[in-house]
Amino acid sequence: MSLYYDAVTILTAPATGGSFKSRIYNARTLKASPAQVYALIIEASKWDILLKEVIENAGILKLEPKLTPLLALLLVHDHLLAKSGIAAKATHPLRQAVERHKARLRGEFVKARVRRGCATVDALRDVIRSEKAGAGGDAVAAVYPRWVRINNVRTTLAQQLETTFKGYEVVGSLGELGEKLVNTKKAKQSTTNRKIYLDAHVPDLVAVAQGVDLTGTPAYKRGEIILQDKASCFPAYLLVGDEEWTGGDLLDGCAAPGNKTTHMASLLARHARPKKKSQRVWSMDQSQVRAKILQKMVATAGADKLVTVLPGQDFLALDPEEERFEAVTGLLLDPSCSGSGILGRDEVPTLVLPEVRGNEGRNDRQHGKKRKRRPDDDEGRESKEARKPDDEEALAEDENDLPANGHMGPERLQKLSNLQTRIVEHALHFPAATRVTYSTCSVHMLENEAVVARILASDVARRRGWRIMRRDEQPEGMRKWKHRGVRSEKPVAGAAAAAEVEVGDLGLSDEVLDGCLRCWPGDDEGTGGFFIAGFVRDGEVEDVTEDANGHAEDEVSGESEALDQEAVAEDADEGNTSEDEWAGFSD
Repeated sequence: MSLYYDAVTILTAPATGGSFKSRIYNARTLKASPAQVYALIIEASKWDILLKEVIENAGILKLEPKLTPLLALLLVHDHLLAKSGIAAKATHPLRQAVERHKARLRGEFVKARVRRGCATVDALRDVIRSEKAGAGGDAVAAVYPRWVRINNVRTTLAQQLETTFKGYEVVGSLGELGEKLVNTKKAKQSTTNRKIYLDAHVPDLVAVAQGVDLTGTPAYKRGEIILQDKASCFPAYLLVGDEEWTGGDLLDGCAAPGNKTTHMASLLARHARPKKKSQRVWSMDQSQVRAKILQKMVATAGADKLVTVLPGQDFLALDPEEERFEAVTGLLLDPSCSGSGILGRDEVPTLVLPEVRGNEGRNDRQHGKKRKRRPDDDEGRESKEARKPDDEEALAEDENDLPANGHMGPERLQKLSNLQTRIVEHALHFPAATRVTYSTCSVHMLENEAVVARILASDVARRRGWRIMRRDEQPEGMRKWKHRGVRSEKPVAGAAAAAEVEVGDLGLSDEVLDGCLRCWPGDDEGTGGFFIAGFVRDGEVEDVTEDANGHAEDEVSGESEALDQEAVAEDADEGNTSEDEWAGFSD
């Protein structure tokens, strides 16, 4: 029963910064599994308006003094919709308080389904989702779909269209994924919204409606499809491109949980020739715990032969001159950032709670009082079937869904910018490197265009011939992307509040800004906030005297290394490198 009390505690506690998911995984007072608590809250929030209707019509709150509205909603959800029912002993008083009325609750649930004209629970789920998204159940456009990347290491897009997505209708826009979900009889009777959108910008990327669950499919379990946000597919695609990769080895310097690493492997496999020696992908994360998730994802994606994982390796501690990296020509860098482009990162799901009808004296229980734990609360904590999503779904977690607090002050944001600049400059020292991509899930110029400006003005960039990757040099899909770099800070609806940092005129040319790509949360592209820039090197490496770390002795960026290290330490304190966060879920 601790599962339900823990869920109430999480939902009623004040927000403390970081994503909702990370707050659950970092909570030290939970007795139940964080995965189960998170899944219960998310699933119950999808059904809340129906559960409110059922509970009120059944009248159980008036009859059962032990139940608060919030506890009732969570318990009735599992009673009616969870495969294993309520996760508590049959003798537990709260379970008995619900199950005493199981006939009445089941009857009201069936009535609610019939009123909506739904033949199945799956069809009812689609209708409830549409009711929540649009008043009166009007047709709903899919603003944020579920993005699915086809893993070419194991399969092809053509194969998946004939198997996993067989029978899906191919549509021409994201908006069509959710059209007429409620207004047609056919949609009400269908088991899922069987439509698929083939992305126009990233090869082998498709989208389905947000409510479509693919985690139970054989393709997902075999690593043939990977759930990954569209924007986070840009870095690997910008780096590797459309054609066969003719460069040397690749390196992902900030890799966990591994979506970008496995995307690079997929792009290499897409054009691999038989009997040709494959390039190696070096992948690393300085956290040993997150590196285990990275290794697991690489294995699931079937990329073991292509990818070498360096667990616990700090990219900044690598020696670019080391012999094993002498063939590295392309580097992908997605370092810690403010995460200000992530939508809803601080929002706790708001559940619509049932009212206590006919008993005004119990209004104080509307939000659920904190209850003292009973000695038997932990009994029944483990249900017969572990609640999904489970550890396997951690592999679908977008690596940009970091728990850092996006509401940052100027000093903190500046330290992040310093660290990001230092990481990219370090990459530019790899002797054979000719291409580097830099990305963040931030909307702040200080972490994006300002970093680009500092990199281009750095000694290492000027000395070794590094410049921006022009738009006309980018892969075809990236050339077609319309959102480009900006000259001034732009307010973004739905994203974290912008830090009050005066960036000023960066002096970047139109060509440089046109080479930078932006994604904006809240528009019709179905992504969160994201930034990506590519750097390419012209000419041969100059013969200069460098120190043991491959840095010219006069190469100083002007920022204190102590401040950069302080930024790393603060990342850990604020959860930006939280080890528990990587046990999250795709949805």
